[in-house]
Amino acid sequence: ILYEFGEKMSKSKGNVIDPLDIVDGIDLEALLAKRTTGLMQPQLKPAIEKHTRRQFPEGIAAHGTDALRFTLAALATPTREIRFDLARVEGYRNFCNKLWNAARFVALTVGESGTAGASNAATAAAAEAAERADRGALSELTIADRWIRSRFGRALGEVEAALREYRFDYAANALYEFTWYELCDWYVELVKPLLASDTASPAAKRATRRNLLEMMEVLQRALHPIMPFITEEIWRRVAPLAGRDGPTVMLEPYPRAEEFPADAEADRDVAWIKSIVLAVRQIRGEMKIPGSRGVPVLLRGASKLDRENLARHRHYLERLAGIDSLALLESGAEAPEAATALIGELAVLVPMAGLIDAAAEADRLDKHIARTRQDLGKVRGKLANENFASHAPAEVVAAEREREADLSRSLAGLEAQLARVRRLLDRPGHDSSSA
Repeated sequence: ILYEFGEKMSKSKGNVIDPLDIVDGIDLEALLAKRTTGLMQPQLKPAIEKHTRRQFPEGIAAHGTDALRFTLAALATPTREIRFDLARVEGYRNFCNKLWNAARFVALTVGESGTAGASNAATAAAAEAAERADRGALSELTIADRWIRSRFGRALGEVEAALREYRFDYAANALYEFTWYELCDWYVELVKPLLASDTASPAAKRATRRNLLEMMEVLQRALHPIMPFITEEIWRRVAPLAGRDGPTVMLEPYPRAEEFPADAEADRDVAWIKSIVLAVRQIRGEMKIPGSRGVPVLLRGASKLDRENLARHRHYLERLAGIDSLALLESGAEAPEAATALIGELAVLVPMAGLIDAAAEADRLDKHIARTRQDLGKVRGKLANENFASHAPAEVVAAEREREADLSRSLAGLEAQLARVRRLLDRPGHDSSSA
């Protein structure tokens, strides 16, 4: 394990990081004393102190054992050397927090406050009884419930394949991607509209709550070999509600991919939902529209499948994308000036009138375009320099060419956006103050 800059960790260099200091944390003065005591070359002490103060001005924060274990698993590539970067541990500490908050949401959703007390025991027991009554009612699972089960089966398949090859980094990454991006970011948001609905059937709500519990419980079993402490704590809270009565997660069977078969229809439908939501969010970001403000959305070029999906999944789109009104723009109909995102043949339009201060937005885009053109000119000038192209390392030249392509794409998008805003300004009767 090397220092993050590729140097060997050495006490004489004062760059050793004690794993226990990562787990428990250490203040700056204690860290300085540890790094400069008993040096074989005492004359290096001032340099070591200066470097340590610069790198760890407040010492090292406590990251916990699970974050460090996950980091080491994620870094366990076939190479003989690892460049250790404390920022990776910080990232996986955030991952632990994300998992804990998701577990807390699940516990609160099924009526369990997170502390074992007599007052909520009856509530928990009642919830469990209702969940047991609906265990076989898979027909009540929503498309989101089916999707997360299918994605978990896929992730488990990747974990199993990785472990057979001793690729602990691949296994850790598969679990991380599923937990953070699919379970926490998407599934939790997808189920909230149903659970908050006054019109959804009680059986459907129970089925979703049951699925939430099962997914959280089985995920702890999947993560436990890498993160034993937080998974044990979460498992002991959710396992009784999920119908498992073992004494500890470490004695439970590891989940298998075949327990969560692929569901192509659910995968396809949720991929469609995500594409629309991400398109609207992209437009929001480009137009600087606050997330708290609802937007109207038009869909142009919708296929038969798009129309069917819209009929089935409109409620997901309205909730996740903050849509006030959602309508189909029929062929031949004139579209208003709008920001547009394309998903294959389907165009997602957000009309700009009333949403932005067009004059201020045009001014902002003008400045952004000027900066982008300046940056692009510098990159192109560097690439046109024969001395640079012939003498710079190949990877440096490749990086500059990639940057040129990125800046060119950004410039084209900004200019297209500015053209739309200017057309809005040029419309008769336009009053930017109405925004």
